[in-house]
Amino acid sequence: MDHYHPRRKRNEIIHEDEKTALLEGGNHISIALCDNDIPYIVTMSYGFDKANNCLYFHCANKGDKLDFIKKNPNACATIIKDNGYMETKCEHDYESLIIRGEMHIVNDLSEKKHGLQVLLNHLEKDPQPIFERNIKDDHSYDRVTILRMNMESIMGKKYIG
Repeated sequence: MDHYHPRRKRNEIIHEDEKTALLEGGNHISIALCDNDIPYIVTMSYGFDKANNCLYFHCANKGDKLDFIKKNPNACATIIKDNGYMETKCEHDYESLIIRGEMHIVNDLSEKKHGLQVLLNHLEKDPQPIFERNIKDDHSYDRVTILRMNMESIMGKKYIG
């Protein structure tokens, strides 16, 4: 599949540190999945695992996204940092990433623990109270599904006035 880049090359985010900053600074991502000709898109919170170049998510143990992932693990996702519409200029100040990769349902208990830790560390200033409230023992992980997106490509774009 061809991957197109911004028409205005000056708008392309090419530096890895800028991409990393967007991944680390965001909280939500919209993920597109597909089963044959049926599209599905969902917005989720995520945790960025820089060391393993992946994203972790949590969800219920049943649902559309799991059915789609089981049939086709290919995914495309986007993160947008919306800095606002610029009135009278008909411009929008933003930064965005398009991420392509594969989604996986995590079954290994040690990776489930790691993924949930990554997710909560990304979202919470102090994740410990959440663990204490929700994770009593290893069986607590049976009540949640952890997903991992292996990031294969990241393209970025931003407003440059």
